[in-house]
Amino acid sequence: MSERGLGRRDFLKGAVVGGAAAATPHLSESAQAQQQRAAEPAAAGYTFLNFAEAAFVEALVDHMVPADELSPKGTDIGVNIYIDRALAGGWGKGERLYMQGPWKLGVPSQGYQLPLTPAQLYRAGIEATNTHCGKTYGKTFDLLDALQREEVLVALSSGKLVFDNGPPARVFWTTLYQTVMEGMFSDPIHGGNRDKAGWKLIGFPGAIAVHRENVQKYRDKKFPTDPVGIADMS
Repeated sequence: MSERGLGRRDFLKGAVVGGAAAATPHLSESAQAQQQRAAEPAAAGYTFLNFAEAAFVEALVDHMVPADELSPKGTDIGVNIYIDRALAGGWGKGERLYMQGPWKLGVPSQGYQLPLTPAQLYRAGIEATNTHCGKTYGKTFDLLDALQREEVLVALSSGKLVFDNGPPARVFWTTLYQTVMEGMFSDPIHGGNRDKAGWKLIGFPGAIAVHRENVQKYRDKKFPTDPVGIADMS
């Protein structure tokens, strides 16, 4: 990862500040196309993602979280597994979203405004991104080299990429970014943050709620014990 674009330090900094969803224009994709993709079988080891989607997500998380002296790569940490489980579960199905419309153009402060569940958004966004990659580079995202992947992700994150037939690209990017960071830093019980690699990276002590006495003692110092997850407490 180069110093420009989506470097690891920028990625981790973004984990703190987050991002707001963009306004949402009308979606032209047919319900039939959504149903056809949903009917495809999941890839081996996955619950929701089909083969093409799994290849996209694996390439994405390994690019955003590369193996280096700080941590293993994204797939070794299980970020892809976290994303798959999230899309297959209640969040991906939009169980806590209002999905009755009317669907009008909103503003960022109004939050998510699409007539798609997060799982449908992910699926449509992956297809639209792969279509863009095919037109631009002659191959899908997972087959691009590192520089080309960087170009695509920077275009998504900056709003320069606009899908001809698909969801709002910036809203798709916001969801991608959110789920990658959740997979990096959530409790390992959810499939990501394997071996607590994300927590060890930032010095987070884990799920224990008895650190009041250590706040002052270890201020600006590395905490000396291994992080503790939910599974460790059961």
